Amino acid sequence: MSKAVKAPSLWDALLPIALLVTLLAMSVYLYGSDSSYGANQIALLLASGLALIVGLKNGHSWLELEKGIIDGITMSLNAVLILLAVGALIGAFILSGTVPAMIYLGLKLLDPSYFYAATCLICCIVSVSIGSSWTTAGTIGVALIGVAQTMGLSPAITAGAIISGAYFGDKISPLSDTTNLAPAVAGSELFTHIRHLLWTTTPSILIALIVFVIFGLTGQHKAVSEDTLQASLDLLSSTFDISWYVLIPVVLLFVMAVKKVPAFPSIFIAALIGGLFAVLFQQSVILKFVGEFQGGEGWALLKGVWSVLASGYTSATGNAAVDELLSRGGMSSMLNTIWLIICAMVFGASLEKTGLLQVVVNGILRIARGTASLVTATVLSCIGTNIIAADQYISIVLPGRMFKAEFERRGLAPENLSRTLEDAGTITSVLIPWNTCGAFMAGTLGVPTLTYLPYAIFNLLNPLVAITYALFNVKLRRLTDEELALLRAI
Repeated sequence: MSKAVKAPSLWDALLPIALLVTLLAMSVYLYGSDSSYGANQIALLLASGLALIVGLKNGHSWLELEKGIIDGITMSLNAVLILLAVGALIGAFILSGTVPAMIYLGLKLLDPSYFYAATCLICCIVSVSIGSSWTTAGTIGVALIGVAQTMGLSPAITAGAIISGAYFGDKISPLSDTTNLAPAVAGSELFTHIRHLLWTTTPSILIALIVFVIFGLTGQHKAVSEDTLQASLDLLSSTFDISWYVLIPVVLLFVMAVKKVPAFPSIFIAALIGGLFAVLFQQSVILKFVGEFQGGEGWALLKGVWSVLASGYTSATGNAAVDELLSRGGMSSMLNTIWLIICAMVFGASLEKTGLLQVVVNGILRIARGTASLVTATVLSCIGTNIIAADQYISIVLPGRMFKAEFERRGLAPENLSRTLEDAGTITSVLIPWNTCGAFMAGTLGVPTLTYLPYAIFNLLNPLVAITYALFNVKLRRLTDEELALLRAI
């Protein structure tokens, strides 16, 4: 006869969360920006252990909890595959000359005084076009970080501008998975959802652009002489074949994204295409990278591409700044990020399987009495779920399921809920170091999450705009009597 499972108390739920917050604070204090390279992983596993102990105390069996953890890790495997593909993509796109060409064009066209705003706007356009913040950051974002470093601009502000633009597009593009997920969970229609989103998203991105303009005009960068920039341009053009055709791989990637080819195969195919272009147009670069090799030129070219896909490209131009800029990529560069994601998913799964996460969400729901407090509770639940469960999809689905009936009961149209889920769930995921999105951006852009966080203006601002709209009852559509009658009849 199986042991009866006891419902967890609020104290049960708060204990693992309190331990995690304490350990993470200690991790940041002791290790600073290096806390995601092992210390945060230990903190997540220790907090998971406490959650599992609480679950065992309440009557759950170890096999049941273990299965929950395995299921939680399984949910992150798509993100893990994408991360590995992006690592290969970055290495291949450097070797093929694609990233050096984008950096070259950026240095030619972009001025430091408007660079941050232009970066945000470029990422807005690209992300709206393809519906993916991750692909935007892994291609255009990587090149823009390189331009910023060469110009002496702040990588942290640049990363904030990239993320602001990428998540603006990811949030409103009909091609985005989260833009389709939120209305599906809330029960609204896709394009109704997008139109409703524009009311909170547009002012947020406009304010972000103004802030980035101010950053550029007020000298948030160190001056780099024309001679230094020209030397970097000359070095890039003498090392790589900088021509229009080396940009074809990134164009093909965007075409696959628009055609809705799934992220993992499209990114990995683009990485292989980048490797092919490297063989066709950058043979001298590959041979120099491989060094002495006795197996013939053809085998050396194959070895070079293979090594870059696995371990990344190492630049040896003799210029320290350019070498640091271009020594990146490879699947192995993403292994620490994958380690962080797996540990985070173990913690989220431990809380969910033991029922502790549900207790926290129910506690928030009980204090939401008015419309403004309901929207605020939804926002805080999405942010909390991003912190606890470490996945933006869970932060949309779980609060969406929890609050859907309450929104309907209060006569609020479902697009209000779907908008709020995106205003808080999609947007804040990238601000959490151990969340799949935060870990991905830190690994891809090379800027720690807590370093770029103050400059991800759009992501910080958008949840506040959502709460402000609720406080002043702005653009919160009410259900008509006919719609209410129809819902009650279902």
